[in-house]
Order: sequence, then structure tokens, then C-alpha cells
Amino acid sequence: MIMKKNFPVIAIVILFSVISFPQENQYFDAPFGGGGGYTPGWYFPNMDQINLQVKTFGVSEFSNNGFYTSGGAGFVYLGFIPHLRVGGMGFGGSTSQSSVVNGTNREVKYSLGGGGLTVEYTMPFVRTFGISVGAIVGRGSLKIELYKNNGSFDWNKIWSDASGSSSASYSNTLNNSYWIFTPTINFDIPFQRFVTFRVGAGYQFTFGDKWTAENDQPLNNVPSGINGKSFFIQTGIFVGFFSY
Repeated sequence: MIMKKNFPVIAIVILFSVISFPQENQYFDAPFGGGGGYTPGWYFPNMDQINLQVKTFGVSEFSNNGFYTSGGAGFVYLGFIPHLRVGGMGFGGSTSQSSVVNGTNREVKYSLGGGGLTVEYTMPFVRTFGISVGAIVGRGSLKIELYKNNGSFDWNKIWSDASGSSSASYSNTLNNSYWIFTPTINFDIPFQRFVTFRVGAGYQFTFGDKWTAENDQPLNNVPSGINGKSFFIQTGIFVGFFSY
């Protein structure tokens, strides 16, 4: 009976303790949690080798100042290993150069994409925000698309051209698929308990490259300097339960 009479008081004390605790130590260690969000980035591949080719095609060179990518990522904490989280991510982006030469439209499009498993360790000696080092292991792709045409297309002419007659239009798609290993460092800055802003960087290493053209046919003699290796900067907004 005494317990029942005092239950409202006990409940209020417990509730007050739960509410007031985050004010004293807002980002506490936890054996569980996770989050996910949107991760825009900026990749800086080396364009020197591809630029030697696009000049002969009649379009301007690609900039070495990089281009925008977008994607998403998510993770969960491994409760039995403090401060370690695993998850997955994916990204993609492209840049292009085009021009008109003697009435002919010309364009070269350069695209990067990929995704994989993420592993991160959050430094335990930083309490008010997160500093995480880790890596991404997965698959990636580089695609180069070439287009040349006069801007006029007809359904019947497309099929007649495909059957063997000459055409002023030209297109080709070159693909490079590979494995990626990407060391990363990220800073997670919390807005409040369940929302954090991320800024980080990394370098994408590639191996096991395979080049193909058009309908997955082998492509030979590609310059080694044209590849998916790239330094990048990444940002993000994550929603979840975070342990710093």
C-alpha cells in the first residue's frame, strides 16, 4: 500500500531525472544507437589525361576543381565494441563539357559513383562533438559518355542508321568498374540530441579496374591516368541516436 501511495512521487522523480540528465551531459556513451542522412560531397579526380582527349573532340577541358556529388549514408553502433559503428553509403555525380562545332553538337560527360560498407571509430576523448576515423570498402564506377549530332532526330532514320547506312550522329559509352578502399576522417557537430551536421574528407583508392565500351565489350589501351582515384570532401545532415 505504501508503494502504491508513493508511486506518483517516485514516477515524477524518475521523469525529472531523465529530463535533467541530458542538460548536464547531453551526449553520453551508449551501447546502442544509429542514424542516417543525406551526404552531399565534392570529388576531385585528376582530369589531365581525359583532357588530352576532349580537346581533340572539340570541347573545352574539364576543370580539376572537382564536381558535386550527392548520396546517403547510415550506420549503427556495435554495442560490444565501444565507439565503433558500421553502416553503408552510396554516392554519385557528374560533370560535362559541350560545344557546337560547324553546326554539330558535341558533349563529353564524366560520371563517378559508388558505395559500400563503412566502418568508423569515434575518438572517446572528445565529448562535445564526434571525431571519427574509418574507411569505406565497396564498389565504384567511372563512366565517360561521348555524343556528337546535329540536334535533329527522326525515329525511322535512327533505325535505318542502325541497319548500316552512314550517319552524322555518334555516341559511345565507356565504363570503368572497380573496387574501392577509402580512408576517411569525419567531424560530427550536434545541433541537438538527435540531429548532427557532418563534415569530412577522404581519398578513394581503386583496384581491380575493368574497362568496357558500349554493351559491356572489353576496352583496351586506356591510359592509366584515367581512373576513379580521387580526394573528396563530404558533408551531411544525420538524424539518429549518437554516442560521443
